[in-house]
Order: sequence, then structure tokens, then C-alpha cells
Amino acid sequence: MLRRSLIASAVVGTALTALNQGDAILSGQLAGALAWKIPLTYCVPFLVATYGALSNSRN
Repeated sequence: MLRRSLIASAVVGTALTALNQGDAILSGQLAGALAWKIPLTYCVPFLVATYGALSNSRN
């Protein structure tokens, strides 16, 4: 379960980071706010995938 959640987080987090922050990353304008936004972008899909797997295993 943990492995699947990490894979889902890596794929979805990378896609969301590229869509939401890609222009700032490519232009080199890394603001301080990105220091918490990018890790949070990876944490949310991890938590959702883990919650979904735990919920599914209880049924």
C-alpha cells in the first residue's frame, strides 16, 4: 500500500507541480512560497491514495 501511494504521489505530484508551478521553475523565479507549495503538492495525493487504500481494505 505504501509503495502504491508513493508512486501515485510521485506521478500526480509531478504533474500538478508542472502545471501549477512550471513557469516559475523554468524561469528560475523560485519564490519562498514554493518551498512549502511544492512539498504540499506531493503530500496531498499521497494522503488521498493512502486514505483510499485504507478505506478500501476495511470494506
